[in-house]
Amino acid sequence: METIKKELRRHLAPEQLRSDLCFFAMLNLGLVIYAVTLNFYCAPNHFVFGGTTGLSIVLSTCFPALSVGTFMWIANAVLDVLGCVFLGIKTMGWTLYSSVMLSFYSSVCEKLFPMSRPLTDDTLLELCFAVLLPAIASGIVFNIGASTGGTEILGLILHKYAKLGIGCSMFFCELGIVLFAAWLYGPHTGMYCVLGLLGHSTVVDTAIESLNLRKVCTVITTKPEPIKKFITVTLDRTATQQDATGVYTGEPRTLIMVALTRRQAGLLRDFLRREDPEAFLTIVNSSEIIGKGFQSI
Repeated sequence: METIKKELRRHLAPEQLRSDLCFFAMLNLGLVIYAVTLNFYCAPNHFVFGGTTGLSIVLSTCFPALSVGTFMWIANAVLDVLGCVFLGIKTMGWTLYSSVMLSFYSSVCEKLFPMSRPLTDDTLLELCFAVLLPAIASGIVFNIGASTGGTEILGLILHKYAKLGIGCSMFFCELGIVLFAAWLYGPHTGMYCVLGLLGHSTVVDTAIESLNLRKVCTVITTKPEPIKKFITVTLDRTATQQDATGVYTGEPRTLIMVALTRRQAGLLRDFLRREDPEAFLTIVNSSEIIGKGFQSI
């Protein structure tokens, strides 16, 4: 009972509440983007890149009496039950919510904006949007530590019981669906599906790195105090300070290292240009920074 009370107090704290609301909003944003892409680009063009979305498109073609949205509910329900049985409810976590809401958003899009044919006659253009938008959605969802469920559950089950790597398990699940779609829709659409599958994984990694991109700035200076004040007060960040010595001159220097957002790195550079033009500044890109003020461990 005491543990439950502590958890409630933690989640009701203002800072934690803001974090939870942000997590919830970002998760739903990613799921909505997925559903919109499925309705406007994937389903009309028979673009199948794996997952429950691809499986639902294939099944709706085989059984036209039921819509893609209906098969989303069926496929996600079956996989959720399998996940709870073989992985446990605790392991499923937000995956249960994601799979249900993705099915819901897909059905809503299908009812509000029924698509009987592709938006345009340019298949390649639509493929670009069909790959780019879900990749951005995946980047958003994976970046906050959640998932969209679907065949990822099957991959986790294979990993646990067949001792296959998660990546390998996921690849075989996705590839099986794509190859079946290629057989069902013919080589023209099949090649687009394979191209989309390869492009999706690449763009997902790029999207995640772009969302997490930070700047690690290292300043070497003889005037550390105004710089430290600017970082801690104006930028509201902390930093690490070290004593250093110039190799050529032998004079003492101060080395200050700080992790900043792209905008803050620009502000620091402008500040040094005005206040300490003789300072030495290096800026390195980092795709992920874990710690207070950034992504939690």
